[in-house]
Amino acid sequence: MISAIVIVQHPVSACVPPNYKVTLSVRALGTGPLKYQWFQAEDEVPGGIDADLVLDATHTQQYVCRVNDQHCNCVFSEWVRVKVSDIPIPVLSTPGMWHGEPHIVVHPASKAVRRGDRVTLQCSAFGIPAPHYQWYRNGNLLQGKNKETLQIENVDGDNVGSYLCSVSNVLEEKWTEPAEISIVVPDPPAAKKFTATDKVALLIGNLNYAHHPALMAPMMDVHELANLLRQLGFRVVSLLDLTKAEMLSAIDAFLQLLDRGVYALFYYAGHGYECSGRNYLVAIDAPQPYRPENCVSVQSVMRHMQERHTALNVILLDTCRKWYNQHCVLSEIRSLAPLGNTVYGYATCEDAEAFEVQDGERSSGIFTKYLNKHILRVAKITHVLEQVSEDLGRDPLVMGKQVVEIRHTLKDPRALSDPVRTTGHTGELRVRDLSWRRANELPERRTLAFPCGAEVELSFSALFSNVIIIFATVKGGGRVVMDCSLTLRSVPVMEDVFSSLGRLERMDSLLQSNTRNPDCSLRLCGLQKLQTSLVLEVDLHYTHADSKARLTESSRQDVGKPLVARCELHKRKPAEGPADQEGRDRRDGAPFLSIGRMASYRQPPRQAQGRPCRPSTRKAENTWKCAAAAAAKHPSSRSNEPEENDENEILECTT
Repeated sequence: MISAIVIVQHPVSACVPPNYKVTLSVRALGTGPLKYQWFQAEDEVPGGIDADLVLDATHTQQYVCRVNDQHCNCVFSEWVRVKVSDIPIPVLSTPGMWHGEPHIVVHPASKAVRRGDRVTLQCSAFGIPAPHYQWYRNGNLLQGKNKETLQIENVDGDNVGSYLCSVSNVLEEKWTEPAEISIVVPDPPAAKKFTATDKVALLIGNLNYAHHPALMAPMMDVHELANLLRQLGFRVVSLLDLTKAEMLSAIDAFLQLLDRGVYALFYYAGHGYECSGRNYLVAIDAPQPYRPENCVSVQSVMRHMQERHTALNVILLDTCRKWYNQHCVLSEIRSLAPLGNTVYGYATCEDAEAFEVQDGERSSGIFTKYLNKHILRVAKITHVLEQVSEDLGRDPLVMGKQVVEIRHTLKDPRALSDPVRTTGHTGELRVRDLSWRRANELPERRTLAFPCGAEVELSFSALFSNVIIIFATVKGGGRVVMDCSLTLRSVPVMEDVFSSLGRLERMDSLLQSNTRNPDCSLRLCGLQKLQTSLVLEVDLHYTHADSKARLTESSRQDVGKPLVARCELHKRKPAEGPADQEGRDRRDGAPFLSIGRMASYRQPPRQAQGRPCRPSTRKAENTWKCAAAAAAKHPSSRSNEPEENDENEILECTT
């Protein structure tokens, strides 16, 4: 006989989608009729007085049922939880004719994580009764991992593998799809982005020497390198054929453009040598045999560049480094302080020669040929020079004769391609921009009207900062004008150094690229010597349509001081030795050549090009016999000092 209430069937928990109709049931035995009251948490469910409670599940709740008899006995069922899954539509759905067996709606997802990260795998399923979860890794049961969520702290190699979750209730068991956990190697930390407040480059090419063999390569080398540096965002001043005084003034002006954060590049192509551990650049007016006081010290240039506290200083020298004597000490770099910003790129090593290929329009220094090939690379400047060195070392023309030497104190991976950042430096940038434009400003295009009714347009182009090309084109003729032709002259008269090199078709094509078939052109070089305004005289020759007479009309145009002439380098007074050795600067250098003296400053005739692509050298020969030969030709109180010779003269000295 039952004297108390006994619950023989408790309600079961469920996991269902929203608004799913759920039936909770309780079965009990007792004396006499039994009464039921369902509770939602602590509140009675209105109308919930039957053994079965039917409800539309809208949100997760806990339920319990109280059973009592007429003798005031009562008992409570087990608490059950009706979970309404919050997984978004349209995932939430149940199969047709669903009877409560597990229905997996969220499978765990594979994850690639970093070592030490936290990983969470999620599995969700519907089920009545609510499903039981059990996680496995690589087929092995994970003890205590029986919740919907599997969380792994500080992932390491032991946690890598394939994960599955078993979902089951009394009706059925189902398995999730596998989820893979893997560890990825983190990307290396992003490299620091280096920027420059500005980029400034001075390029000097000396080729037409008064007392030494002329060269061909510096002209094209400087031109091509200047164009490449402009692509990298450099402000470029490129100059050809400078005397020592002009080199000092140009370097002094270059130094004034340098400041904190600036990338500075100095390039020289021409004759050079080494003495007492110092490198010297030979000006075009250096006597033969030349002396240190007649040349420019590279180490002094670098020292003054460093004094400007620039972010990067690069000196590139396509010149020889032959020693004065057999006891010459090695060249050295002495930094003002451990700034870590200095790079030297030598075309050749100690006591060696640097070669150029003399082949007319294709003439090029071997070093600069490969420098121009790689200079646009987005890489640390020393890496660029290393690639130049490797390519030059494989060149059959100079194999075993010329080897690039790189020296640096660079502590940061700075590259010539680094962007310019002007924030916080706009004031200094405007000053530098104004100074730079003075050396690169061309006269404006203009149209001349002649009495006969014809019009002639003058336009201007710059090949270098001290070389200007004037183009004249007949744009319209008058009624009586026939068979027009033009001639151009300059006042003062200025020489064309390219005429001594012969006609370079490639160079002429560059000059014509910005014009439309001009009727006449005039190329003026050495603008750094210009001390007065440049006046152009344009002569128009034509045939009169009525009288058939051949007539000439002239017009004069003052175009001011174009390009580097505006900088008036001849007026600059460089400080004590800005680019000279031990303070011996302009006092020992040759004076500036005035326009009136230009005609007396003649270039020696070029040697005949007997063989194409002939490697020539810019070097200082050190043998006693060569020095003696030089002394015989050019008497000097220091006849044991070296002179520069080309390859043919070396052969003569060694015979």
